[in-house]
Amino acid sequence: MSGVASLRIDIVTLFPDMFSGPFAESMVRRSLERGIAEIQIVPLRPFGVGVHRITDDYPYGGGVGMLMRPEPVVEAVEWCLAHDPRPARVLITAARGRPLGQRWLEELAGAGHLVIVAGHYEGIDERVIDILQAEELSLGPFVLTGGEIPAMALVDGVVRLLPGVLGAESGSRDDSFSGDERLVEGPQYTRPPRYRGVPVPEALLSGDHARIKEWRQQAARRSTERWQRMAADESQGV
Repeated sequence: MSGVASLRIDIVTLFPDMFSGPFAESMVRRSLERGIAEIQIVPLRPFGVGVHRITDDYPYGGGVGMLMRPEPVVEAVEWCLAHDPRPARVLITAARGRPLGQRWLEELAGAGHLVIVAGHYEGIDERVIDILQAEELSLGPFVLTGGEIPAMALVDGVVRLLPGVLGAESGSRDDSFSGDERLVEGPQYTRPPRYRGVPVPEALLSGDHARIKEWRQQAARRSTERWQRMAADESQGV
């Protein structure tokens, strides 16, 4: 594939080596090899303040832990923005951020340029968000050591939606949370037809396409209802 990649992703991080393994496998690797996506890992440390390249400091007003300073992050993101003329979406991983979901992934897959800042320490100076007009994202109501894993999840979820990445062009449309109803996929089966006494549902073996489609729709609705109950229990602390 020639020309400019359909999506450029810059990831600003204090721990660039964390990304080498995950991005060298599976769909992300395929998208890079085909020139569909371009991923640049941008170490934050060289943008640090002073001779010691400081990237964090104590929070004003006191508190536990350190905060990421604004200067390194803003300057690193501006460096990324200067290397692609297309309008960019700037995203920062944060526990308080918008939960990452399939609709948002589909929206981001249509962007030409994404800049992701992997948050760390106890958070980031609020002025970074104000100056860069950044969007905050979260994987859910839990806390991780840093934002590198959420950044990886975002990249994986977005890249697989790009045209030409999946083997079957309809593949992403059939995923959980995709399509008009946004259903979770129901149970799926492969050979053998019976394993340790447990059979594959007879409808799937019938060869009747209408019957198979109906079974899958009903199973997907049951799985969706179950997922919704689990999500509600989590949000209520059950």
